[in-house]
Order: sequence, then C-alpha cells, then structure tokens
Amino acid sequence: MSNPVLTAVAWPYANGPRHIGHVSGFGVPSDVFSRYMRMAGHKVLMVSGTDEHGTPIQVQADKENASPQETVDKYARQIGGDLQGLGLSYDLFTRTTTGNHYKVVQDLFSALWRNGYVVPKTQLGAISPSTGRTLPDRYIEGTCPICGYESARGDQCDNCGNQLDPADLKNPRSKINGEVPEFIETEHLFLDLPSFAGALGTFLSSRQDWRPNVLKFSQNLLDDLKPRAITRDLDWGVPIPLDGWRDKPLKRFYVWFDAVIGYLSASVEWARRSGNDDAWQEFWTNPDAQGYYFMGKDNIVFHSLIWPSLLLGQNGQGDKGGEPGAFGTLNLPTEVVSSEFLKMSGAKFSTSRGTVIYVHDFLREFGPDSLRYFISVAGPENQDVDFTWEEFVRRTNFELANEWGNLVNRSISMAHKNVGAIPNPTALTDDDEALKSLSRGAFEVVGGHLRQSRFKQAASEAMRVVSAANKYISDQEPWKRKDDVARRDTILHTALQVVQDANTMLTPFLPHASQKIHEALGGSGVWAAQPECQDVEDLDVPGRINPILTGDYAGEQARWESTPIEVGRPLDKPSPLFAKLDPKLGETGPEWAPVVD
Repeated sequence: MSNPVLTAVAWPYANGPRHIGHVSGFGVPSDVFSRYMRMAGHKVLMVSGTDEHGTPIQVQADKENASPQETVDKYARQIGGDLQGLGLSYDLFTRTTTGNHYKVVQDLFSALWRNGYVVPKTQLGAISPSTGRTLPDRYIEGTCPICGYESARGDQCDNCGNQLDPADLKNPRSKINGEVPEFIETEHLFLDLPSFAGALGTFLSSRQDWRPNVLKFSQNLLDDLKPRAITRDLDWGVPIPLDGWRDKPLKRFYVWFDAVIGYLSASVEWARRSGNDDAWQEFWTNPDAQGYYFMGKDNIVFHSLIWPSLLLGQNGQGDKGGEPGAFGTLNLPTEVVSSEFLKMSGAKFSTSRGTVIYVHDFLREFGPDSLRYFISVAGPENQDVDFTWEEFVRRTNFELANEWGNLVNRSISMAHKNVGAIPNPTALTDDDEALKSLSRGAFEVVGGHLRQSRFKQAASEAMRVVSAANKYISDQEPWKRKDDVARRDTILHTALQVVQDANTMLTPFLPHASQKIHEALGGSGVWAAQPECQDVEDLDVPGRINPILTGDYAGEQARWESTPIEVGRPLDKPSPLFAKLDPKLGETGPEWAPVVD
C-alpha cells in the first residue's frame, strides 16, 4: 500500500484578494503535486485555509470601516472562490477563526509550556503613536543592523536572512503610515528556539534531498537562533490558555504562531467532518506518512525551522526532552517545497504600487489551465522570474494551442470523420511501436519529476511526447491513406492512444482541459475532480457559518498509467481546447492589466 501523503499548503492572508504571484508559490505547485500523488495511488490529504488574525487584519478593517470579523469573512469567501476557479483540489480549505483551530492551537501550546519550551520575557514592543496599537514586526521597516540592507523587516532581513527584532533596526518606520514607532516594555511569551538547535541540526542534516536554496538557507540560520515571541499586544487573535494570561484581553497569540499550527488544525477539522475523528492521525502520527509543505521563499524559515521546532516541542523531542502532548508524536516535514518570486519588471507584485494581476481578473479572461500551465513551465520554481504578457501569449499559442490542442483536435477529428469511433488497429510498424513505447516510458520519467516537485521538467517531458506524436502524424499522413484503410486506422489508433497517454500525464497541470479530452475520447464520468465551495456550520461555535473548499477525489478517476483505448468507442467532432490569443496582447496586456515601465 502506498504511503499516505500530507500536502500542507501555505495559508493566504485574508486582507485582500490574491494575485498570480501568490498562487505561483503556494497554490498551483501544491495542486499539481497532489493530483499526481492521487493518480499514482497515494491517499492524499491537502489542507490549508485563510490566515485571519493579527494587526494587518485590523489595519485593513479600519480602511474599510468594518470589523475584523467582517473583513476576514469577505476575503475568505473571495479567496476561496479564486482557488476553486483555479481547480486547487483541497480536501479542506478552512480558516483560522474556527473554534476547532482555537482549540488545537491552545492544546499544542499547552504541551510546549509543560515541556519547558515557552518562557516569559520582557521586551520592547513597537507601538503606533497615532493609534496606540501594537505594530506587527512585518509592518516595521528599517536598516538591517547586520548587513545594512535598507528595507529589512522587523522580524527578518530578506537580504541576509537573519532573524531580527524591531528595536534592533536602524531608522525604523511604520509601513502603514511612515511614522516612527514608539518602543515600550511589555511582557510576552517566547518560543525558546535555542533549545531546539541540536534537534533541528540533526533533522536538517537528514534532509539532503531538499531544494538546495531551502536547505542551505535553513542551515545557515542554526547558529543564530534566538527566542521568538509567540504573543502580541492586541485583541484580535487566539486567547492564551494560561493562568495569569487568560484575563488579559489585549494579549493574544502572535499570528505566525497560530497560522503554522493550522496545518494540524485543518487536518483535525477534516477528520471531524469526515465522520472519523481520528482519521488525521494517518497523515500525522503514522511513521510511513510523508508531509510536503508548499510556500513562497519568504516563508521558508517558518516551515524549515519554526514549525519543526513546535512539532519537536509538542513531541517532547527538543534538546530539553519532555513528554508528547495531546496529539502524540507528530511527524516532521518530509520536504519543504519553496518557490522563488514571480515578479513584474524585476519587482515583486505589489497591491499598494499597482503592480498586481489578480487571480479573479486572470481567470475571467483566460480561464484556469493557461495560468496553471504557465506557472508550471515558466514559473519561479528555482529562481525569481518575471511575468510578461509576451511569454504568456507565446506559451499559450505555441505550446497549448498549436502543439497540444492541435494534436487532440486533428487526431479525434480524423477518426470521427473517417470511422466515427476509435479505429481498430492491424499490423503495427516500427514507427507505431516506437511512438507507443516513447509514450509508455514517459510515465515513469514524468512521474519521477513530479515526485521530486520538478514541475518544469515534468511538463517538458510530457510535451516531448506531444511533439513526437505531432511529428508522427505529419510523417505518416493518414489523410492520404484512402486506398489503405487498414493502415489509416492503425495510424489513427496509435495517435489516439498517445493522445490518451499524454492527457493522463498532463492531467495534474491541466485538469479542466483533461476532463474535456477524456470526454472527447468517448469517456464518461469524472476524470479530474474539481473542488467545491460550501458553507458549513462551525463545529464548535453554534450558529457560525464558515465557507470552505472541499471535494471528493477518491472515486474512479484518472490513474497514472497507460490504459488501452477502447476500440469502437463512438467519437463526436471535437471542439477547440485552447483559443489562440492575439499576438498584440503580448505587447500591451489586457486593458485591465497594470502597465509597468
């Protein structure tokens, strides 16, 4: 039996709609991986949700003259709709404001506290002089005291990678309104990260198959681990279940702390909703289970160091020892799959600067699969990449429309016109056998790349089969075989077999198109299941309604194998799969797109 696979996807922040830079990091890669793993026979649990706590939510709520709850309610629904439109096959996409999440966070914290990995400490906290509110670390910017980078954040320098404290920054300023923050003494609870240095070092040294950028970055931070605050002075967040802290209404868990625990809480909620409260354990406490975490590179430290520390502390496996908490001994990440940044003209996508392409705008005009394909073959898998309309148009027109769409349409059209069904092959030539052998052999090659999250190589290998099939048809010229019907039908049968194979291999990338191709080949039923948006009642807060994404992906669907096509299955005339885009679009982009000099 194949190993259970947990796909833990970074939580999008619920203070605005998502843009294509976001989903190139956490969304599309995780779904391509999960769809392949299901097709390959693994039981997969893909979870995430909207990250809904913290001062940034309060800031956005103030801008909109709304409450924090009203704000996250609006954006949780909007983000869920975007991710559904992209076809991201979450088993559960939930939110961090559920009663279930609060309880899981508090239970995990209690284990950390009992095992001695949380300590109280007084520090200087940043306060906004104009509002009196705490400024979150990421909303403070200044010059890094270590490397001199002028745009370091209050929690981390993106230039040198070191953890920082806002009070250490030179020339600190609020990113909200530019004012200089005030620093006052306040007591907080800290995760004692230095107490995990030995265990983390052992863990990271065993992760030699991680992407080099993730592993090297993480190992470089081990020598400078510092205690990190897990509470903040604010009233929007998970309450602290500790004597002396319960009665402090302005003390809450820091948003980063409760958000990373969301992977576990979402799994627990999924199990509770499935009717088997213990089902989550198959993915978390089973030694044979594998856990893959997907995010952008700005979140590496939280997943390669901080989340493993929380797991080690809960398990009683940090340098101080301890006993397992309420969840037993939880698995550490198998791999942290981090993408680089998708940019425009060398700059990160930025809502405030207007350099942003929102997912809902893109889906409205171009649909989901062209974006999924672009991110997979030209996205920021291993390095920062500029998004350009020229490259998007080129990939769509030449690879999706001309290569793949043309192969599907002309193969099925000729079979429909000449036979009306899947033709019957007779004697196969060496050319027929060679193409079919290439197609069958590609399953292991493409699958191997997908198992290692090498999406560009996987898609390129699948498209190599498509190119070979197009060349085969051009060389064999079945339209000239009017006097040799048996040979014509054999050519068309071979081509259609390879179309079905290629469709299977491209299903993780193009699930919407693959369903249409399955049907065009005479198939019925679900080939590539899609997620559904549902409104459900909170499991622990009666009367509260939460929007979720979920779906049934365990039925009879595509499997990662070459399956013989059924001779005689009726075929209809196919419709074009991918509309070619106006080349001028590559020069200007659509009217609604930002213009970047």
